Amino acid sequence: MGFDIVRHPYTDITPQRDYLKLLDNHNVDLVLDVGANVGQYAADLFKIGYKGQVVSFEPMSKEYALLKKASERNAHWLVAERMAIGESNGTIEINISENSVSSSILPLTDYVKENSPSTRYVAKEEVKISTLSDASREYVAKAKNPFLKVDVQGYEEQVLKGAAELMPLLKGIHLEFSLKPLYQNESTMDVMMAMLKQWNFEPWYFTPHTSKDRSGRMMQVDGVFYKK
Repeated sequence: MGFDIVRHPYTDITPQRDYLKLLDNHNVDLVLDVGANVGQYAADLFKIGYKGQVVSFEPMSKEYALLKKASERNAHWLVAERMAIGESNGTIEINISENSVSSSILPLTDYVKENSPSTRYVAKEEVKISTLSDASREYVAKAKNPFLKVDVQGYEEQVLKGAAELMPLLKGIHLEFSLKPLYQNESTMDVMMAMLKQWNFEPWYFTPHTSKDRSGRMMQVDGVFYKK
């Protein structure tokens, strides 16, 4: 057909390898996986060669059961008690989306409903909520260079506020940003980056999402930040 298949000279330059390289270069030995869903992020970390420990946090009951099952055969992968993570302790209601991954404590905006119909909410669950400072204390105490990943669909600011005590200990942070709010009262990207700057984190890496709205505008992006 006129094509040759050859090994690409830059096979080691991929987002996954870059991500692992940054973790390794910062000697990260613990990843706090907040908003784990069914464990996709943690599973991918181990698949690309991460050797440290992961502790996953997930509030939704169905997803939590699948997460626990996914972690069973990996001694380096722990799953915390089922709970949401935020800026206070108590109970809260989470909205369950049709596609699961868009579930959030916050209501959806009309913008995301129009551009991504599968985000629609189909159920609610009342769950325990805790600050990350409290929920992760026993795990962080055993780590030298903890790293925080937060994917909580617009609730990232509340998670960071509840992790204020951890900030001096964290080596890096991975956050998901919406370029235009997908959830009501979601903090904008510039507000979140200003918060990280106050805690002495600087941007190291950004990964675009494939999802776009009807006009072609990218809807979300992931950012990785490390301490200066």
